[in-house]
Amino acid sequence: MSEFKRHEVIRSMEEQGVVPLFYHADPEVVKNVLKACYNGGFRVFEFTNRGDFAHEVFGELVKFTRNKLPGLILGVGSVVDEATASIYIQLGASFVVSPLLNEAMADACNRRKVMWMPGCATPTEIARADSLGADIVKVYPAALLGGPAFIKAIQGPCPWTRLMPSGGVAPEKDNLDAWFKAGACCVGMGSKLITTDIIKREAYDELENKVKEVRALLEEIR
Repeated sequence: MSEFKRHEVIRSMEEQGVVPLFYHADPEVVKNVLKACYNGGFRVFEFTNRGDFAHEVFGELVKFTRNKLPGLILGVGSVVDEATASIYIQLGASFVVSPLLNEAMADACNRRKVMWMPGCATPTEIARADSLGADIVKVYPAALLGGPAFIKAIQGPCPWTRLMPSGGVAPEKDNLDAWFKAGACCVGMGSKLITTDIIKREAYDELENKVKEVRALLEEIR
């Protein structure tokens, strides 16, 4: 079960500003990425559910973080159905993120008091997610939906909605500034932060420094 309460996850996501997301089939690679992000100052991390036996990798990561990275909130993303969500909840996921809106997932997560973040692409989907108890709604694919302008347009009539754009977010000042000025409560960031080149070169110290730079940018912007 989750090590953290739902309100703790929400607060940490908003405070951190950026939720890094990453997948690799080798648990040791993910552990190194987790450690670099942790040492850089991040305390929330989304493991992407992708590939065969991804849940087995996640199980190893939960044990690793609880023993070696105290206080790290580990969740899972790219989950599209309630059965898969339930597996990850049983393995200890502190939050579950989806690229789409599946109402059955809301029921599975709410029953276990685990934060659920559906992916939405229209005002109607976002409103439905709110009514199903989604504390933060993932806007995906954010760049293709219109970028920061889309976030601003939704926040106008629905200022109570917490939105996390994902897809097209970059670790650059102008990019981050645009999303947060538009009203994003936090952003999801994957390959533009944890690059393929960093993984190939095993340049985890470089990733740690990059995380520190992003945190400095966020302090300046927000």
